Amino acid sequence: MTEQTAFSTDSSAREQPPAFSIDAGVLRTDQATRNWFLAGRILLAVVMMILFLLAWEGLVRWQDYPTFILPRPADVWAKFLVMAADGSLWRHAAATVAEILGGLTLGLSVALVLGYFLAKSPTLDRLLSPYIVALQSFPVIALAPLLVIWIANGEARTILVAALTLFFPALVNTIVGLRSVEPELLALMRSLQASAWQIFTKLEIPSALPMIFGGLKVGVTLAVIGAVIGEFVGANRGLGFLINLSRGLLDTPLLFVALFTLVIIALGLYGLVSLLEYHFLAWKRTTD
Repeated sequence: MTEQTAFSTDSSAREQPPAFSIDAGVLRTDQATRNWFLAGRILLAVVMMILFLLAWEGLVRWQDYPTFILPRPADVWAKFLVMAADGSLWRHAAATVAEILGGLTLGLSVALVLGYFLAKSPTLDRLLSPYIVALQSFPVIALAPLLVIWIANGEARTILVAALTLFFPALVNTIVGLRSVEPELLALMRSLQASAWQIFTKLEIPSALPMIFGGLKVGVTLAVIGAVIGEFVGANRGLGFLINLSRGLLDTPLLFVALFTLVIIALGLYGLVSLLEYHFLAWKRTTD
């Protein structure tokens, strides 16, 4: 009787499916759901773009607008093909991208370093905050003519304008992120005799990263705006220069080509930041 019982117990144990098979099925279901969700978003974006182009074409035909007021999508596409073929669009776009990246590097570096010290020192925060807010209250487009007088190099001037545009959001998000460290975790690290560098790399940076990436997402779009503003004043290349040129020549298709290229650049930079955020904040998804 005992042998039969043991045999039946072993057989039932062998017949039971492994526990991980359910988890694998759930993972496959979640992956399929995410794939369907991503495909739905892409399809929706394509449909919205088609509807936008149809509405644009219908408006031009209905009101019979001349090309210098509102060109047809086909006119803009033809202009894009011409500029892409002769390479002028890529030269100006590359100049603008270089200035945007330079402004991002400068503005974000200063914001991160200054934000760390302001977050750590309430006295320094009270001392510098009024001046930082006062600087941010100045319209950047009003400062651009002064920068033409002060800075002779057009590329350096545009980089500075882009850096000033994104500096304040990146600074504020850095301060808020560093101050969001939980006091219990900080006390735990100190009780374990962690060094200042270990606290900084293992606790403060991971805690501040979500806020820093949030500020960076805003900053990349503002850097595009800042670069265009800088190219409006005294520049001889870049997409902002093309916008100025098209306005003087009443070449509205050229204006639209420059604007759409700026949109693509901004979307690309935003997507790149989102990918970096997805990679560096993987630990947050697992804990949540």
